Amino acid sequence: MAQWTSTVGAAQLARQLQGQQERPLAPGGRKPPAYRALADGVRLLVLEGRVPVAARLPAERELALALSLSRTTVTAAYEALRAEGFLESRRGAGSWTAVPAGNPLPARGLEPLPPESLGSMIDLGCASLPAPEPWLTRAVQGALEELPPYAHTHGDYPAGLPALRQMIADRYTGHGIPTMPEQIMVTTGAMGAIDAICHLFAGRGERIAVESPSYANILQLMRESGARLVPVAMEEGLGGWDMNRWRQVLRDAAPRLAYVVADFHNPTGALADEQQRRALVEAARSAGTVLVVDETMTELHLDADVEMPRKVCAFDPAGSTVLTVGSASKAFWAGMRIGWVRAAPDVIRSLVAARAYADMGTPVLEQLAINWLMGTGGWEQAVAVRREQARENRDDLVRALRRELPEWEFEAPRGGLTLWVRTGGLSGSRLAVAGERVGVRVPSGPRFGVDGAFEGYVRLPFTVGGPLADEAALRLAAAAALVASGASAGAEAPRTFVA
Repeated sequence: MAQWTSTVGAAQLARQLQGQQERPLAPGGRKPPAYRALADGVRLLVLEGRVPVAARLPAERELALALSLSRTTVTAAYEALRAEGFLESRRGAGSWTAVPAGNPLPARGLEPLPPESLGSMIDLGCASLPAPEPWLTRAVQGALEELPPYAHTHGDYPAGLPALRQMIADRYTGHGIPTMPEQIMVTTGAMGAIDAICHLFAGRGERIAVESPSYANILQLMRESGARLVPVAMEEGLGGWDMNRWRQVLRDAAPRLAYVVADFHNPTGALADEQQRRALVEAARSAGTVLVVDETMTELHLDADVEMPRKVCAFDPAGSTVLTVGSASKAFWAGMRIGWVRAAPDVIRSLVAARAYADMGTPVLEQLAINWLMGTGGWEQAVAVRREQARENRDDLVRALRRELPEWEFEAPRGGLTLWVRTGGLSGSRLAVAGERVGVRVPSGPRFGVDGAFEGYVRLPFTVGGPLADEAALRLAAAAALVASGASAGAEAPRTFVA
């Protein structure tokens, strides 16, 4: 059986290689041989996630023609990549990208920073902000007032409280997407929703297409479920989805599920436009793939002139292709573990039936709190507070980074909670190690990729502002200096929670 899960065409690979900026030579240095330059180029594309791991590369003759090189040069480059562990081959199956054994999957040990460490450590691991008061307190007080009738029942609502299901359905209807409460299941956060979906649709060994990079905790959840992840590279910067790649992966790999974050993507911050949304739904429908759309960031548009495109499920009126996941965790507060799934009624019934063997249901009091917020206008006011705080933090962090680390590259997104930063050629994993030493906690890029990709990146959330953003940038600069000097080499990778 072939070990590759997607393919990269010769013309596509040639474009990516030619689009790389040539690295300046050291004083007195000489230009490397052509085969070495080609091998280094492919290796960099893999480490940055531009070419997925386990992607079949073009045959040597095809790539030689596309690059106007000799076949001998391409053969030598492939041999070098095999020797370094970045390429595997088998007769009859071709060659596919890999990551050496020395680059372990950076996915385990994702636990939160202990509260006692918060005073001395700036935590940039979690893309979560403090609760927007007074709305949390008011919501809990409102929930307590509504609780007595429910206290006289058994308290088990596997599909969610009927009032909250109706409230969420009405919100979709208000967006021009007619929705019945029978199309909604309330879950314990978005993670609970996606876990339920994976167990229903993607058994052990099934393929799931994911954006590359993607949300670290969801990638780990899918790995734990036994899924085979098929990465689909994102466009550079805030370009979002590359639809040619998506069509190719959905056609060639035929994944059972595809997981996407269309609204202020975590970690890049990209916002998919309507054309991309329509095209992805059509491609998923043609391939027989169920499309799971994570909307947890959808309300966090930070700039006043951002025009939000229609929801992805608006392009699937029959409800046969798109499953939508929402949550209160990012827009309101991470401690409010309320999420939901919108899907066709028969899918909701199957999810609810399977839930009896999982978590049984979501806490009643928290559901009542979210229902109170949405029913009184408190939700909109709380989200407005959240947007203002995130916008100020973003602007402060961007200014501080550009002042202290001008060689780091990023585009400031217009929504969401995260910056996706290219670290000027430094190892993101070593930056995470060095950061622990100087008092700033940051997740490295490989945590957001599949099989060790994105070594040259870190993700920075908009969780600090003002003087604390300045201090965070200073500490990151100190960590970068340690890495550049080689002082962090050999240190054990930190265990960082990624929210």
